[in-house]
Amino acid sequence: MNTFLGMPNAPAARCDCRRCPWYVDAEPAVAIAPLCSGCNSDCAYCGCARSDCRACPIRCGSRTDIDAWMRDVGGTLEFDDLTVTTRLPTPLPAFIPQVDGSSVAELDEVVRWPAYAVGLRRVFSPRTHELYPRWCDDRSAAEILEVPDTTLTVLSGYGEDPLVEAFWTARHRDDLIARIAALRFGLVLAPNYSIYGNWPRAEHLINMRRSLIIAAEFAAAGIPTVPNLYWYRLEDLRRQADWVAETEPAAVAVNVQTVRENNNWQTWSLPGLSWLAENLPPDVVVILTGLSRRDRIETALDLFGDRLVVISQNPAQYALHGAVMTADGRQDVHARIPDAFARSVRFMASLLPHGTVTTRGGT
Repeated sequence: MNTFLGMPNAPAARCDCRRCPWYVDAEPAVAIAPLCSGCNSDCAYCGCARSDCRACPIRCGSRTDIDAWMRDVGGTLEFDDLTVTTRLPTPLPAFIPQVDGSSVAELDEVVRWPAYAVGLRRVFSPRTHELYPRWCDDRSAAEILEVPDTTLTVLSGYGEDPLVEAFWTARHRDDLIARIAALRFGLVLAPNYSIYGNWPRAEHLINMRRSLIIAAEFAAAGIPTVPNLYWYRLEDLRRQADWVAETEPAAVAVNVQTVRENNNWQTWSLPGLSWLAENLPPDVVVILTGLSRRDRIETALDLFGDRLVVISQNPAQYALHGAVMTADGRQDVHARIPDAFARSVRFMASLLPHGTVTTRGGT
């Protein structure tokens, strides 16, 4: 008779699928929910002999503290208890430039754009793991960026792994979500937790749930929130699409900022986005962060049509170097930063002819 070793609701140690409560063919005595089709054959952590699990950034069933991590994500890897139903601003501009978190007044004086995004690392310090002082002085995000109150301000909650991991740890300790709510961002794209191909399957499952947990927490604080979708297998896409259909968020986001190489675009991003285009409810807005190449924007437009929103920091980055984005690619013009920024913003917006997107249940 087989005996289950470890927590009854945690991924099995040593990736023993038969004894894992989340495996589709788990032994009846330990089965909880059929979420996973089995081990990741590309995992680089199989047979790990580490003794100091608490110093390891990877969460797997063999961790000595896996029970603490399961408690941290609510004791389950399912999504059934999570909802993100906050009403979103409507209409949304189809293109939203991302800026560096300093004053936007000089840029906005030229372009007069209706929305600006700010990345998480411009608000939450990767060094101190606290909000920067300028975001703690009782002003709204619009006041800090020095744009009109009518301008939509967006917190793009993405960042490198150490940053979003630190945010996860500090969010309750320092009441971060309530403090961000006080900034009155018009929209927050919830942080996403990474899913790398060489990680154990347990890490994938935990991180997909964490991405939705943190979105649900932002929404519960009354912040208009968009959950982020990430995946590794088709089964992941199916689970998340089912969750979207059941809980009806007004929009979903996908972070493609790190997808620079064509191989990753062709083998991961594009197949997944194509599947989502066919299987998400047709009135769900899709926000893609990090698209900057014309061909990829046009591909995304073909997939999602007039429900597509693109957020990109390229206009601001190019402008800092006296360059603009054009139909022929980057062009060095040595223009004033506000003029170069405005030209690139208008060009990228021209690639999205629908101009604005109406959100379901918007305000």
